[in-house]
Amino acid sequence: MPYDVRLSILDLAPVSRRESVAESLAGSVTLAQTAERLGFERVWYAEHHNMPTIASSATAVLIAHVAAHTSTIRLGSGGIMLPNHSPLVIAEQFGTLATLHPNRIDLGLGRAPGTDQRTLQALRRDPRVADQFPHDVRELQGYLSGASIVDGVQAVPGAGTNVPLTILGSSLFGAELAAAYGLPYAFASHFAPDLLLQAMRVYRESFQPSAQLAEPYAIAAFNAIVAPTRDEAAEMDAVVRRSRIRSFLLRGAAAAESLSDEDLDVLAESPQGRQVLGMMRRTVVGTGEDAVAAIDAFAAEASADEVMLAVHGTRADERTRALELIAAARVAAPQPA
Repeated sequence: MPYDVRLSILDLAPVSRRESVAESLAGSVTLAQTAERLGFERVWYAEHHNMPTIASSATAVLIAHVAAHTSTIRLGSGGIMLPNHSPLVIAEQFGTLATLHPNRIDLGLGRAPGTDQRTLQALRRDPRVADQFPHDVRELQGYLSGASIVDGVQAVPGAGTNVPLTILGSSLFGAELAAAYGLPYAFASHFAPDLLLQAMRVYRESFQPSAQLAEPYAIAAFNAIVAPTRDEAAEMDAVVRRSRIRSFLLRGAAAAESLSDEDLDVLAESPQGRQVLGMMRRTVVGTGEDAVAAIDAFAAEASADEVMLAVHGTRADERTRALELIAAARVAAPQPA
């Protein structure tokens, strides 16, 4: 990777209408292996629940599986939704991962539940626990550093592993917390881009050094739909857009699966549909060369140290191919002066 900005991957283990869950998870292994071979920085997996199109709900389990099938690439959560769990359990899980795979595990933390209210109840969590997020992050740090703030309680495994934490967010809250705690910050601009530039500015201006991080480190997420030709990328984009309308606008509707492409395209033009698709406006659709140019422009605009690509396709092999196209175009691109 010849440019200064680092590239990494956000993998939701998507389950398309053409794949089974098992095929999706096998594709995640192949994707990580490809990212490792091509020199990408890391692959992260997001915790979502009760979503038929996403198979990364048991995030720590998936990380363990992929880590066992790779050798060097960093793997982690993008993120663990901490209000869904006790900090001790997460410290034990990621402490175990870090013990099994030293210097390869990241722990990105989010404050949202990653699901709907009914599923949150099924997780047996009180929605008010999100208000404890800053304290829970400190508690988690204590467990992982071996300096627990809970008297008489240690994380085993976990204590002393110092798994690096990153705060995830799509608002100023996460930016301010990451800055105050001296942690890296990752902005979810792949689905909530509105406050990207403001949050990045607040984070950098407010950053306080910590034992983990001396200087601010910002990651921004970016969607990529990449194919050998622009026409094929446009066809893939149409499929991705319809899938998003079906998943987000019609979530839980009994008739969602029976709608035709034409029906979904009509819904996409509704005010609600435009709002859903507008969440993905930080997206490049095109060839590897198009993607490299768009990624570099996005990184410069966002003042990002790292761009985390959410790579979309209708099958796992299309996402793997996208990484190869981006890497090849990046190597071939002229160096900046």
